[in-house]
Amino acid sequence: MTLGALLKVTSPDWDEQRRSSAGQAMRRLNGSPERLRSLLMTTTRHKWAFTARFRSRAYGWRGTGLATKRLKEAVTEIREVARTDPVLAAEGAVALMERLWPALQDIDTSSGALGNAVNRTLEQLIPMLVSAPADRIPRTKWLERVFVAMQADGVQYLSPVEDRWGEICVFPELVDEWAERLLPLVRAAWSDHGRFRFVTGDHACLSSLLELGRYRELNDLLSLRSSPFWPTDRFGAEALARQGLTDAAIAYAEARRNNDYDDTRITEFCERVLLDAGRREEAYRQYGVYAAHTNTYLGVFRATVRRYPELDPRQVLIDLIEARGEQGKWFAAAKSAGFLDVALDCARLGTTEPATLLRAARDFVESEPRFSAQIALQAVSDLLAGKGYEPTTLDLSQGCDYFFAAWARCGGEQSAEDTLRRVLHEVEARGSDPTMCEAMHRRLGGPRPA
Repeated sequence: MTLGALLKVTSPDWDEQRRSSAGQAMRRLNGSPERLRSLLMTTTRHKWAFTARFRSRAYGWRGTGLATKRLKEAVTEIREVARTDPVLAAEGAVALMERLWPALQDIDTSSGALGNAVNRTLEQLIPMLVSAPADRIPRTKWLERVFVAMQADGVQYLSPVEDRWGEICVFPELVDEWAERLLPLVRAAWSDHGRFRFVTGDHACLSSLLELGRYRELNDLLSLRSSPFWPTDRFGAEALARQGLTDAAIAYAEARRNNDYDDTRITEFCERVLLDAGRREEAYRQYGVYAAHTNTYLGVFRATVRRYPELDPRQVLIDLIEARGEQGKWFAAAKSAGFLDVALDCARLGTTEPATLLRAARDFVESEPRFSAQIALQAVSDLLAGKGYEPTTLDLSQGCDYFFAAWARCGGEQSAEDTLRRVLHEVEARGSDPTMCEAMHRRLGGPRPA
């Protein structure tokens, strides 16, 4: 393909425009026709498979599952290209970002699942865009394309991109251009509280000022806001942290706690700032035990241990339980981590789901029969008291079976039946589930007393 074909425009004076456009582009690339040809070929030689799956309104109201799958496929495709051509991969990242809102706009986002999927996607794409060894010309074009997409974005899917705008610019002169371009707009919008509440590009402006080290201007701009809002104010906190004012940054962040959503992010920020300052013990005690958030208590424990590998895992678990409360819910985490004594203490509170206890009793019959017997007995006690989600007499029968099997391996002063009778009597004395207790009496070979 010739250079003229690559620079094709719809004009009768094609030859003149071709020479002019090519000449200007080559001068901006330090007079290298080879670099220009390489750049243009990069954006034209590859056909992305994901673009067909992210056409406008490609997904319906219930399309979250399919869209999430397609996002994963798109990221995989881009990552494969990044192995050999990181600049082309960055071009693919921009192409996907442009298509997010047009393709996903009809999907029901009320569950938050799609938003999480998009955030995970961008977490992988943004580093590719930042690290791509591209010249200023293609990066300028990428930024313009993404900014247009941000302006059209109906639900701020691209807010993570805007938050890191200064990093994505890479070249200091580009960062400065965007700061000067957006600063007057944001200043005017934030100064007029009666007419403006939202302006696209405010975080891009703040990110650019932050990357340039223009902290005074950033602080002056933030002072125009009518009320605190952590996702925006975090740029001010980050500016203080980058100046080495650790305590001031933490105080600034703490002053902006006003709801649970912001609390989580502020905790994560404060922990990171203290860790960056080398104050690990303080970071752990004040924020580390609260910072990790995953779908399970075991996940929280593992994330905290990874962040503080120098600490004793058992003590970390105990600290997490003391700091966060709800000790009964930490049973599975303690059991999976191998701290069976801590798990037993959690189970004895009677707030652990009986089904969870039954599974643990079953799994440890052979390897840890004493632990299994104690857990099975706790499960039986909780079921007799009517605890658990939709318990059945079959659950009670399984608990007895696991208890008998474990008891046979470890033994005890009382017989297994006598131990169960004692537990039954204790539960009946303080309030019980009649159906469960009747089933237990039948299991132990005697009618329920009148």
